[in-house]
Amino acid sequence: MGLITCENIVKRFGNHTALSGVSVDVPKGEIFGLLGPNGAGKTTLIRSINMIIKPDSGRILFNGREIDESDVEKIGYLPEERGLYKKMKVGEQAIYLARLKGMDYASANRELKRWFAKFNIAPWWNKKVEELSKGMAQKVQFITTVVHQPELLILDEPFSGFDPVNVQIIRDEILRMKSEGATIILSTHNMESVEELCDNIALINKSKLVLCGNTRKIREDYGGNRVEVLYRGEELAQEEDTLSPYIIVEKGEQGQMRRAVLEIANGSSNAQVLSKLIGVVDVCSYAQLVPRMKDIFIKLVTE
Repeated sequence: MGLITCENIVKRFGNHTALSGVSVDVPKGEIFGLLGPNGAGKTTLIRSINMIIKPDSGRILFNGREIDESDVEKIGYLPEERGLYKKMKVGEQAIYLARLKGMDYASANRELKRWFAKFNIAPWWNKKVEELSKGMAQKVQFITTVVHQPELLILDEPFSGFDPVNVQIIRDEILRMKSEGATIILSTHNMESVEELCDNIALINKSKLVLCGNTRKIREDYGGNRVEVLYRGEELAQEEDTLSPYIIVEKGEQGQMRRAVLEIANGSSNAQVLSKLIGVVDVCSYAQLVPRMKDIFIKLVTE
């Protein structure tokens, strides 16, 4: 059982069903991607885990027992709808938010100043929030989310509003926190980040769970039996033999080499395909084609 387990969660708002029997298990010490189109139910699930709203039925377990108010201090939540008090000084607000998570004043002050220096925003400690740029405000919000070293981090679109340099900084911090034992739920529409960071994913669409599992295995499972071959020699021609181990579905060139995408016939193996190819062309590269998460996402949502 993972750090967070959601069992058959149902939540309705009037006549609208936001979650319909959703069950997910978030393994400890991993990054778990929570995916889905706008309005799918992701935010409702996140708010349920944070105890901001209560499910109509089902239950949420934290470390194997039913979650309660004392567990909220062990969670760091960065919502998509950012919000800071514009008239407060940056440092004062950061300390206030850290203390809400159970930190004493001295520890909050020390750790926040360390984080501010790390993110190159120390000179803004005594400025008002309204003087910050959007990117700086995002940094402050990220820092106040993680400063109390929570067991569980819930990051909703954490890269929104950042330039590429700061996106890389945030990615590095997420990976560092994972290496130190944190469990992270990452809700994002950035499929490249999902492929790079997430160990497991869950895809919610129209209030229902439609896909859940290991990111790499899901990509391989949706890849079918297609391989990419880079080769030298005469252009490959489709064999007329009905027992051919492959079908050519795409041909072209890549640099100084020719390129072909082959669909391996049912019952055939890579060894059989390679033995056929080697007798005809000089094979330079042979690799399974693994689809991008973006393509899988679009396929499942549009279906």
